[in-house]
Amino acid sequence: MSIFSKDWWLDALVGEEQWDVAIVEKGNDIVASLPYVTKSRGIFKVLTMPKLTPFIGVWTRPLDGKYVKKLSNEMDLYEQLIEKLPAYDYFQTSFHYSVTNWLPFYWKQFKQETNYTYVIENLENLDEVYENFKPKCRGSIKKAKQLVNVYSDDDIEKFYYVNKKTFDRQGAEMSYDLDYVKRLDAACAQKQCRKIFFAEDDQQRIHSVLYVVWDQQSAYCLMTGSDPQLRSSQANSLLAWEAIKYSASVTKSFDFEGSMIPGVEKFYRSFGAIQKPYLSISKTNSFLIKLRNFIVDEFMR
Repeated sequence: MSIFSKDWWLDALVGEEQWDVAIVEKGNDIVASLPYVTKSRGIFKVLTMPKLTPFIGVWTRPLDGKYVKKLSNEMDLYEQLIEKLPAYDYFQTSFHYSVTNWLPFYWKQFKQETNYTYVIENLENLDEVYENFKPKCRGSIKKAKQLVNVYSDDDIEKFYYVNKKTFDRQGAEMSYDLDYVKRLDAACAQKQCRKIFFAEDDQQRIHSVLYVVWDQQSAYCLMTGSDPQLRSSQANSLLAWEAIKYSASVTKSFDFEGSMIPGVEKFYRSFGAIQKPYLSISKTNSFLIKLRNFIVDEFMR
């Protein structure tokens, strides 16, 4: 089970009263689960995921036996999870990229959208990892080493300030505020599963920041940011490399938590990471929401 499905993660981000989990039990054991966050949007009840949580989706206990038996059991477990969800107007979740089967959801009129992340699957040989970077990426790292110093720090406010600059440059509104990030950081610090990286020059100007979390299977590049006036230093490439190297000491792989934005996707791809499709599943039960979506789609044509 990933870090994003842990009870402490959900407690920190939304509070223990705002999330629940559909479970399937066999005897005294939980064999499948589907966590969700409950939100109210006016008159509508929404089941979704917390902010800064790339995926939750379904989890099943590893199944034994031949493929045909495992798949049949998986189908049955997914069907039971769907039936255990409470009434809702809108539902949305994202699966880990290892989950490729969504047929039981399709049969229940859910919709699916494919997104992509990029993953360095094996961190055992860092020399090999580095050699798989694009030459331009390695050049950016070498350039940044001459311009900035990399260090880790627990100052989450300092991190957030630089993280926000990226959104400001893009003219985009942040989906989370400082208090939200502080709650996340406090929980991760207590569990000792996060590292905050800074790239700073001799004038004490912070060029880039990176926030990484991890579990037993993978590290996740959760948040990044760069000063728009200092992006030419390529410090973001150096920070990613430093985060990858550190992650090799605590887990097995590195997930960039890829973006569908062309420029960001190209940056992650340059590290020789493997493209991984992952599924976002949704369903609308409310007639009013369906009507709204229909009208919006018509105007967008």
